[in-house]
Amino acid sequence: MPADAPRAQLIHIETDRRLGHEWDEWDGKPLPGNGDFSAPPGLFFRLAALTLAVGFGATGALIFLLAPRLEAVLPALPALLWVALAVGAGACALWFVLLLLSFYGSVLLLPEGLLERGPYLHVMSFTSYLARLFGRRDWAEHAAIDVYNALAERRRRSVGKGELLVLIPRCLSKQALDGVLAIAGRYEVPVFVATRGQLARRVIRERRPRAVVAVACERDMTTGLRDVAGKLPVLGLTMRLPNGPCRDAMLDLDVMERWVRSWVSQSAS
Repeated sequence: MPADAPRAQLIHIETDRRLGHEWDEWDGKPLPGNGDFSAPPGLFFRLAALTLAVGFGATGALIFLLAPRLEAVLPALPALLWVALAVGAGACALWFVLLLLSFYGSVLLLPEGLLERGPYLHVMSFTSYLARLFGRRDWAEHAAIDVYNALAERRRRSVGKGELLVLIPRCLSKQALDGVLAIAGRYEVPVFVATRGQLARRVIRERRPRAVVAVACERDMTTGLRDVAGKLPVLGLTMRLPNGPCRDAMLDLDVMERWVRSWVSQSAS
């Protein structure tokens, strides 16, 4: 990078070095795949379908077990609950089909409030819980985030330079950090470092951006998207963790620059 290349201002929110709570169970051993949890979208879709089936199946079993007591309260109550469950399952199945068609097709079939910034965020979180039972949490979350980003990016949003915020964790390697600052400097976008999700949300409340490019591991990104993406547009870039969580993380700088440029350049034009 040339010596006179612009660099964004780096604003630290906190400097403690504790591991993120999402990695409390890490045993210090190298992570699988050298910390790269890339996975095809199909992994998420399969687990999401299983999650929905388990959820509705468990609800049906609960209605069946409680039916005698429910009838004592109101004879028609079990039947009403079965109808409600059937309608809910049908609506969920239709939504899931539209999600698949939107992702694999050329047209987004639902508005963002009913797709990636709506029910999808909840399905993504519930699927994460189920994936843990199969030991596939990080891969499932990576695939879910990729699906979310693909849908969100196709909305072709644009914001002003002062309305976009880049949010990064403390654990980037020096190479990755220098790359982020160079990109943000070229497009005059502020960069904030927050050590925990709570502080990241505080930055967003205080700065009130119209859009965010966030960098985090799959675990933190999943919870961050669930908490924030429903309120404002977010694109989430996951990291590679060659030295374990919360240390010397790497990221795809080409993707970050493409996202920042598309949002800011479209607004400028």
